[in-house]
Amino acid sequence: MPQPYRDEPQQSQADLHEYYDTPDAHSSIPMVEKKYGGYNQPLAADSQADMVGDRNYSSAIAQNNAWLEKSATKSSGRPKWMILGAVGLLALIGAGVAIAVVLIKKNQDSSSSSSSSSASSSSSNSSSDPSIFTKNPALVQSFYGIAYTPEGSQYPACGNSLDDVITDIQLLSQLTTRIRLYGADCNQTELVLEAIKQTKVNMTVWIANYVDVGDNGTAYDRQRDELEAAIQKYGVGNIGGMTVGNEFILDYLADYATDTTDPNSSVANTGAAILIADIDNTRTMMSNLSLSNITIGTSDAGAYFNTLVLEAIDYGMANVHPWFADTTIEDAAAWTAEFFEDTDIAVAANVSNKPQMYIAETGWPTNSSTTAAATNGAAVASEANLQIFLDDFVCQANANGTKYFFFEYFDEEWKNIEYGGVEGYWGLFYANRTLKGITIPTCDS
Repeated sequence: MPQPYRDEPQQSQADLHEYYDTPDAHSSIPMVEKKYGGYNQPLAADSQADMVGDRNYSSAIAQNNAWLEKSATKSSGRPKWMILGAVGLLALIGAGVAIAVVLIKKNQDSSSSSSSSSASSSSSNSSSDPSIFTKNPALVQSFYGIAYTPEGSQYPACGNSLDDVITDIQLLSQLTTRIRLYGADCNQTELVLEAIKQTKVNMTVWIANYVDVGDNGTAYDRQRDELEAAIQKYGVGNIGGMTVGNEFILDYLADYATDTTDPNSSVANTGAAILIADIDNTRTMMSNLSLSNITIGTSDAGAYFNTLVLEAIDYGMANVHPWFADTTIEDAAAWTAEFFEDTDIAVAANVSNKPQMYIAETGWPTNSSTTAAATNGAAVASEANLQIFLDDFVCQANANGTKYFFFEYFDEEWKNIEYGGVEGYWGLFYANRTLKGITIPTCDS
């Protein structure tokens, strides 16, 4: 059985953070995010008033019709009352027209105000064409890449939608030209590629297959078939690579090793053989599609790259989280750069194929579901500290040529429900897709 999720890993090994962006397919815990904040809000007071006005206006018309019918029954032989009735009717019709004009004007003003408010908080799409959307002036395309999982992509429940993914791609395109996914379940690969197609933004995506430790390849096979279908439908013009596995060696050691965390131990090598078989199978699939030029890689915790795995991939993605190193926020960016250089770049340089290395995840949490988990040693979760990490890391990493995916796009409520602690609070945006109280750094070209 998989080892229970550790929200606070062993203090001496910061990269042991066992993060599951796509949980175990056999987990008994619910896997569908709930939509929080900003969805299905009650109508604003102005909108409610308009609706009441419409109802009253319709009611007035009905009353007038009844009055006319009653007047007609009494008008026989009394011409002067017919004249007076006609004058009264004309007056009422005139009043009705005036009311209608006022109501239409009010509805137009209310709609305009609502659209303006929406555009001020995020990208808004006032057109049926998703490629035409209002840009958010608070967003700057400063990030090399951003980690992203579409809302509702947790298997087997699955509740994602193209509309949500289009909104996400519109926002993400204002921050970066690259995103990475964690898995292919729930049709997320096709949804992302379709959203890129419809929005016509400049976006490259590293698609992925989340390999589940101990399920005899069930999750891998299922997602491989989804990936193949997506590639056949959309091609590879927007695909930067295919990542097979996320923290597989870390998870394998957690499940099967009793006395070692060495990624090159005999136990780890056994796990590596399983992962390499999936990597080779992915290469065969791509070769059969005449797409052997697409790079294949894997993602793991920063200190858990197995040498045999490194020799089998074109690129590696390393999770490098200063939060789990108990660092102060002032030291976080420097710690991240040093750890990545010494632990991942150096290790990859020692194998003959020298795979390209990326930082798969780095970031800083802004909140916690409990007071106890809001700190980790010297690290404190807050939006102010996320701002410091953004200011210290992003532009410097860009200048250094570091390839990284910032963790992450938005807060994911399902993580808060299932795991607690800081897990649901790593986003640049809140769960309702509004930007947190941060300023995106502007980096010199």
